[in-house]
Amino acid sequence: MVASVLEASHVFCCPNRVRGALSWNSGPGGLLAFGTSCSVVLYDPRERVVVTNLNGHTARVNCVQWICKQDGSPSTELVSGGSDNQVIHWEIENNQLLKAIPLYGHEGPVYAVHAVYQRRVSDATLRTLMVSAASDSTVRVWSKEGSAVTCLQTLSFGDGFTLALCLSFLPNTDVAWRIGQVERGGSGSHQSLAFWGRSCELMVSCDASILCEDSLGGGTHTFWFHKFEFNVFPHTLRPIPILACGNDDCKIHLFVQENDQFQKALLLGGHEDWIRGVGWAAFGKDLFLATCSQDCLIRVWRMYLKSTSLETQDDDNIRLKENTFTVENESIKMEFAVTLETVLAGHESWVNAVHWQPSFYKDGVLQQPMRLLSASMDKSMILWAPDEESGVWLEQVRVGEVGGNTLGFYDCQFNEDGSLIIAHAFHGALHLWKQNAANPREWTPEIVISGHFDGVQDLIWDPEGEFIITVGTDQTTRLFAPWNRKDQSQVTWHEIARPQIHGYDLKCLAMIDRFQFVSGADEKVLRVFSAPRNFVENFCAITGQSLNHVLCNQDGDLPEGATVPALGLSNKAVFQGDIAPQPSEEEELLTRAGFETHQMAFQPTILSEPPTEDQLLQNTLWPEVQKLYGHGYELFSVACNNSKTLLASACKAAKKEHAAIILWNTSSWKQVQNLIFHSLTVTQMAFSPNDKFLLAVSRDRTWSLWRRQDTISPELDPIFSLFAFTNKVTAVHSRIIWSCDWSPDSKFFFTGSRDKKVVVWGECDSSDDAIEHSVGPCSSVLDVGGSVTAVSVCPVLNLSQRYIVAIGLECGRICLYSWKKTNQFPEVNDWAPCVETSQSQSHTLAIKKLCWKNCNGKTEQKEAEGPEWLHFASCGEDHTVKIYKVNRSAL
Repeated sequence: MVASVLEASHVFCCPNRVRGALSWNSGPGGLLAFGTSCSVVLYDPRERVVVTNLNGHTARVNCVQWICKQDGSPSTELVSGGSDNQVIHWEIENNQLLKAIPLYGHEGPVYAVHAVYQRRVSDATLRTLMVSAASDSTVRVWSKEGSAVTCLQTLSFGDGFTLALCLSFLPNTDVAWRIGQVERGGSGSHQSLAFWGRSCELMVSCDASILCEDSLGGGTHTFWFHKFEFNVFPHTLRPIPILACGNDDCKIHLFVQENDQFQKALLLGGHEDWIRGVGWAAFGKDLFLATCSQDCLIRVWRMYLKSTSLETQDDDNIRLKENTFTVENESIKMEFAVTLETVLAGHESWVNAVHWQPSFYKDGVLQQPMRLLSASMDKSMILWAPDEESGVWLEQVRVGEVGGNTLGFYDCQFNEDGSLIIAHAFHGALHLWKQNAANPREWTPEIVISGHFDGVQDLIWDPEGEFIITVGTDQTTRLFAPWNRKDQSQVTWHEIARPQIHGYDLKCLAMIDRFQFVSGADEKVLRVFSAPRNFVENFCAITGQSLNHVLCNQDGDLPEGATVPALGLSNKAVFQGDIAPQPSEEEELLTRAGFETHQMAFQPTILSEPPTEDQLLQNTLWPEVQKLYGHGYELFSVACNNSKTLLASACKAAKKEHAAIILWNTSSWKQVQNLIFHSLTVTQMAFSPNDKFLLAVSRDRTWSLWRRQDTISPELDPIFSLFAFTNKVTAVHSRIIWSCDWSPDSKFFFTGSRDKKVVVWGECDSSDDAIEHSVGPCSSVLDVGGSVTAVSVCPVLNLSQRYIVAIGLECGRICLYSWKKTNQFPEVNDWAPCVETSQSQSHTLAIKKLCWKNCNGKTEQKEAEGPEWLHFASCGEDHTVKIYKVNRSAL
């Protein structure tokens, strides 16, 4: 029932700013999993939509890992670790959560996880072997069989920390070949031996030695030697897991499992700084380990099973140093050696991640390309591979970020066949590149999900309902709009502009016009921004709007774009005459040779699809047209009336004089009036739809209602006077009032508080000329069971002519209620619950703002959506912005 009434149609988010928070399912059409705040998001890069959210952690998700299947089919299980000291095993079916199993035991945040499937020899069933590393200086080993999970072992590292880990299996340990013999006559000394591996050396010691090499398949093989016949038959052994741990002691610790317990086998040295990434990959009979470090280097190690032949070694030959260890598997002793294969030096800063291209099936044959991907803080990602002729490892491709306020990459991943690579940047952004099928050395940027990397504080729809603008504590303002493609019926939403990149955490936002907004941050200044011509052109091209129709409502002298001067802090408008011509290749070469520096000025770009992260950072700023001074402390809330003539703003306050509301004229940008009533911070303000009232709610647990006075002349600024209020005696709310909103007919207003209550107040009659008014509750007190942080009233009524109210809670859940005045005293049965978000649809932290789309807006989705579907947007402290659609007929 929930799915048919309420659906999360679009989600905007990005990975957490930690290493290991990203994992790509290696099966065909695999999903991308990443941690966003306390959630694990499953994203489909091909359809460009979020499939679902996995909510279970109570703190930041630090690491995510799909559990790869041996047959190359898409993974259905993944494991994640978070700052809540939890490891969670997730089971997915049809892209939806089937089961979640939390694993408890760590005493600190978990920041590295890995898992593999391990086959039992007795009954050939699979169990899941998982490892997790935490800041409690331990690595825990978990085993999952069915729904039962047990902790097999805890590896302690004393005062050290494991920063990266990876599981695999020792090479050539899953099959042994036993030799049975039959004497055909004569006598002689003989013995029965066993050896291992699918393709290995056969050595039998009888009267003499024989050495045969054969690639053995299944079944029994017969070998003759003198008078003896040897029957060689396969015998399945238990695969031996090996664990690599990269630590802060600059060494790689190798552990081998024996009798369900990991024992330390080797210690690999060479790196000169903390190990940041490790990864295993099997190539033929060998196992390769890639490690990366903060010493800017990548080391590739080769592990192999030492030969059992009696071959002699010439001590005069130069050989690589071998690190050896011995393991015993079902009474068979095996010796393994580890040598340094290569050292890759190409990055200029910390190397944070290395990943091998996953194996895949092609024409029924398992392929394992020898390609390695690395990500670094030098803003680059490199694809490495050995040269086909010499075998020397070389850099094949280098991609990355250029310019902008960026600090490199945290992580990188291949897709299932290596045709797509993705990087996770320091500020949370994802960068996706696709390999050109005609020219394999050419990689082009692709469109991928984006969003805020910190709490989203405010959002608003534009008056036409065609896009939303959001602000957050990541110090950015972002604009999201639909991408309408002529050849596809599905509409996806994307970030198409980043109008403001600030130096303070942004707190509040208000639209003044369709392409003009004002924002407030943790500073005393309000800033006004207007859209440049280049944005309007790209907006129309991406959304399918008529450019002429949009431009006819704009001023003729629009700037082309905006740029930030080298020594400036504000977005400066760039006009047609200011645009510098692009230098030719020869001029650019001379400029570089002469060590001259030139400012990267704005260059207009015509787009037909959503911009990439580089374009968002450098080419989508809006010029700042005005600064508004007047507040004494950091801005906290702002609102604009519906006729777009007045702006109201308020700042943080601990005294009455600082809690004043300032009214601004949006034409002259002059202060009109100071409204003084509250004694603490005004948390939210809202003008009534008819613009006759201004409502304010405050941290002091009261609200104030201001009425607009009639003016003698239209040229004079309107004056507001206090119309009604609550105090300590008349107040209903006992805690801070976070949110307020008006009914569409301007008769009632709604307030929501931390005391878990939502109250309706009214009626408000603007024609009443009395000096003092008493506006009291006109509804029963609704207790929603959690702290209320956001309230929004739908601009249309449901089919029963009841008001539709969306209520956002501190826990992240959104509840929809309907309300209608019953004219009874006291009011009873006036509230009716409609629907609430499911666990996967909900936010995981406090809702900061809810906003319904203007139903008079022109945009309608191509997906057979009519007037029975309503839309509202939400944002929260969990870094996420969501757009929901609601079936009006079902409310």
